[in-house]
Amino acid sequence: MKFPVLSGLVAQIVSVSAGTILWDGRFNDFTSSADLNKWSWGNQVGPYQYYIHGSSPVASYVNLSPDYKNPADTGSKQGAKITLDKTAYWNGQNMRRTELIPQTNAAIVSGKVYYHFSLMRKDVNAPATTREHQIAFFESHFTELKAGWLSGAPGISDNLLRWCVGGQTQWSTEWLPNVWHNVAYEIDFSANTVAFWHSTGSDPLTQKVGAVKTSTSSNGADWHVGVLELPRDGYPDSDEDYYWSGVYIESGSLTTSVAGPGAPVVNPPVSSSVQAPVSSTLITSTTKAPTTTTTTKAITTSTTSTSSAAATTTASGCTPVGQWAQCGGVGYTGCKACAAPYTCKYSNDWYSQCL
Repeated sequence: MKFPVLSGLVAQIVSVSAGTILWDGRFNDFTSSADLNKWSWGNQVGPYQYYIHGSSPVASYVNLSPDYKNPADTGSKQGAKITLDKTAYWNGQNMRRTELIPQTNAAIVSGKVYYHFSLMRKDVNAPATTREHQIAFFESHFTELKAGWLSGAPGISDNLLRWCVGGQTQWSTEWLPNVWHNVAYEIDFSANTVAFWHSTGSDPLTQKVGAVKTSTSSNGADWHVGVLELPRDGYPDSDEDYYWSGVYIESGSLTTSVAGPGAPVVNPPVSSSVQAPVSSTLITSTTKAPTTTTTTKAITTSTTSTSSAAATTTASGCTPVGQWAQCGGVGYTGCKACAAPYTCKYSNDWYSQCL
């Protein structure tokens, strides 16, 4: 006996190929964000360290809901809304911060690994375009996303979302509301390189920038899932919300499906016609071979330019970190030298900063 409807449905189920998940931060086992409070330095449980935040209850800074995830991310039960408000000052600093850090002993800083996440903003409580925001960053800032006006840049505001290596923009696009940006950092800790994979909505990841040479310094507990906002005189604080989905780290083969490892996709949707076209700019560093970008998607355009800026290194071989960056503290393994004219200032045993 044949069951054409059932067999047709089965034929439309796509098995998502995957590497090996080293650490899973997809919030699938959380009942609410209050579960983050179970973690402490004396009780290091759960997938996240939660200590970089303001003085208010956890619900002021992190909230979970199925409404907060990328609908195409069927491997996640819910997403996270990470918030900066007027109380989001951590440890007496002058920067607003809400950040989660992977809690794991897995080999997430060994060989070639992929750091996955999806990010979205809305018009309501939109990130300010007049301040610099460091997103999904490592403490040594060897790779990260940035949004808003970059400190020291000309002008007043900037509406770009950027991927940076060592503080240098390698790729950028206009950060429009209600568009999910799916990202994978391809980090080769053995070769000291990082590459960038990206897509929007439900589209599979494609490589936008090939391997860029950098000092991939990490102690395995310094990838910040969240946002750090740098201060700027004359621009008052406003509430800002950042939506996160599909956060995990894998090794082996890269999972390009936004559904995530192990998640079935039934009738994978094509990009919605109501989603605004995404225009991106690729900046090719002179420290690597020129990269040619080819696209077959009508909604995406790419342009390439060349930066002549050369990275400055210290006698120890590390690249000095910029203003506001961490430069010391217990467990910190990044560069302890600050770029001129800044110096490393002690804040506490856990944190020193370039000021």
